[in-house]
Amino acid sequence: MRTAGSGLRSIMSIGVSLAAADETNYVDAIVTKAKQVAADGVKSVWFGQRFDYDAAALATVVGREVPELSVGTSAIPIFGRHPLLISNQAQTAQAATHGRFQLGLALGAKDLVEATFGLTYDRPVARLREFLTVLRELFTTGSADFHGETVTAAPVLPTALAGAQPPVPLLVAAMGPQALRVTGELADGTLPYLAGPKTLATEIVPAITAASAVRPRVIAFVAGVVTADVEKARANALEQMSFYERIPSYQRVIGLEGATRAAELAVIGDEETIAAAVQRYFDAGATEVVFTQTNLGSDEDERRTWKLLGELAG
Repeated sequence: MRTAGSGLRSIMSIGVSLAAADETNYVDAIVTKAKQVAADGVKSVWFGQRFDYDAAALATVVGREVPELSVGTSAIPIFGRHPLLISNQAQTAQAATHGRFQLGLALGAKDLVEATFGLTYDRPVARLREFLTVLRELFTTGSADFHGETVTAAPVLPTALAGAQPPVPLLVAAMGPQALRVTGELADGTLPYLAGPKTLATEIVPAITAASAVRPRVIAFVAGVVTADVEKARANALEQMSFYERIPSYQRVIGLEGATRAAELAVIGDEETIAAAVQRYFDAGATEVVFTQTNLGSDEDERRTWKLLGELAG
């Protein structure tokens, strides 16, 4: 069980998830973007896991290059990975960034996991519980001796890394009732995406709060951009976000919000529209808001979005 002192509580409440267009060097491009985000006043940046880069490594580089920022992963799937190796990555990132790293994990999508890794997507919630149990033990005690049904972790050499303090905040992209219960018991918070204010207030916040011994972090990831060309940005959202409509966990939260398309959850409009939407997420129980897909419009639109979020973060 985690303690009330675990996790990172000093980060700003509004962040952005960063991605770049095809570049000569993707890492260089992301570092450049991160420096601009920091200059605009945003204090945290997040990176999704893809098949072309490693999210924890990219966060480490950015956190090292841009010391004004907290950095996090949102989120690394646990299938195809071992908690000891994830701990190695997270502790290295924490030491490199001097305590500004946040580890976000996910179950991943069944079809994607099985097709990509050739694994059976078996007992995902049980695997999540055992994975988190091992990680929490590694982060808080520096060792582990765990023999479960889906995970074994019994390292024969030391696992604690000098400088990896405070203990790495442990977050999960949990939205279903069972995953939220496990997350509330064993992690510091959840990273819901495409869960609108209604779903946060009636489903996610009550479920994770009931399972948690202390106030959990609810970091709402919201697709959106400040733009005058709402029609074009909405068309881009329909195209870019349709992927999520094929994944059951996202289908569920989209439906709970009363929507049929993922793009309906994107927040698109002027500064007043985005500021009002941010407030609705906080009113629904989010402790932090992270804007993602801020590239739905033009480069100028993205910069306007970062500036607004920096102002809102204060």
